[in-house]
Amino acid sequence: MDKQTPFRGTFTGLPVLVTGHTGFKGSWLSIWLAELGARVIGYSRDSGINPRNLELCHLKSRITHVRGDISDCESLKRTIETHQPQLVIHMAAQSLVKESYQEPKRTFDTNVGGTVNVLEAIRKTQSVRAFIGVTADKVYENQEWVWGYRENDRLGGHDPYSVSKAIAELAIGSYRRSWGESGFADHPVAIASTRGGNVIGGGDFAKDGLVPDCIRALMQGVPVKVGSPQSVRPWQHVLELLSGYLWLAVHLLQEPASFSEAWNFGPQEQESVTCETIAKELIRLWGASSDSYQAAQASPNQPHETLVLRLNWTKAAVRLRWRPTYNWHEGLTKIVDWFKEYDRQEKQRAAGGPAVDMYPLCIAQIDEYVQRARTLGIEWALPLHQANQNVPSLA
Repeated sequence: MDKQTPFRGTFTGLPVLVTGHTGFKGSWLSIWLAELGARVIGYSRDSGINPRNLELCHLKSRITHVRGDISDCESLKRTIETHQPQLVIHMAAQSLVKESYQEPKRTFDTNVGGTVNVLEAIRKTQSVRAFIGVTADKVYENQEWVWGYRENDRLGGHDPYSVSKAIAELAIGSYRRSWGESGFADHPVAIASTRGGNVIGGGDFAKDGLVPDCIRALMQGVPVKVGSPQSVRPWQHVLELLSGYLWLAVHLLQEPASFSEAWNFGPQEQESVTCETIAKELIRLWGASSDSYQAAQASPNQPHETLVLRLNWTKAAVRLRWRPTYNWHEGLTKIVDWFKEYDRQEKQRAAGGPAVDMYPLCIAQIDEYVQRARTLGIEWALPLHQANQNVPSLA
């Protein structure tokens, strides 16, 4: 991988703490940061998901792996004091809507209390220069609008997950505004939050997610069932969001006062992309029969979920000069490529072959993404001498 050119070479040698690195998004972020030359410190407890991209990529041997809970503020503080990160990207969360109905207290404790604990640990230590809190597209009060939510729209929610993320946003905002007041903290830290769309990608084995549920069905050769086929979501490949996080981090480290705020990162598509459309395209790309698709019967006890959800990312386009690289179809193509390779290696392993190793494919997909972004003239991917000469359009 070209370690120097993307992101102005900012991450070479930079100590970065990633909470939630054992999760799907966190593992991809840790891989990308490591390949960019960062000194990655991952902080997370073990999740119940099996398999995990973390193990499939043998990531623990490539970064500093700290087993810890974000409910333990003192453990976070010790970790920061020991490893001296300059950037913290906080991703650890209870991230499932359905699970939030079953375990609302754990959801609030993790998503709200955990965020406060990370910020407190930063406040009581000295090394951190920038913090990015990763929340969600669901932080906005649902209006079922056909247009995308903007960063200044009202926060709110219905289910415990959405509300917990909205409260986390308020907590992040409070720390940002209070940081330099009345001795609140004695060292400057740039504090931002990010609100992304429905993240999809290879290595996501979560339960109750549209893409992982579809992929599991396709690998098992059983019908693909979709419970809310007409729901609209801002689908985006995991690398799209991570490029936004990393590019925002560059700006926070270089111009902290100008970029310490909330940011949306959304997909290219402004038209409706339904769950049914995603599922049927996954079936086609996998090479399965079109009759593999089934619209599942809605349960009478189905918890409330937003029908239409879109994000407006104009601010990121104008001020960060960021934009997506893939459309939804290209993202699905990369996902199918990833899982087909995983399926092939897993079958070999089950027959007595070597352990699965998905790290090379993850690196190859990151390289392809960087090269595509560079071809499109997206600034974060360009050589430094070209970066300021290219301002991507909003198209």
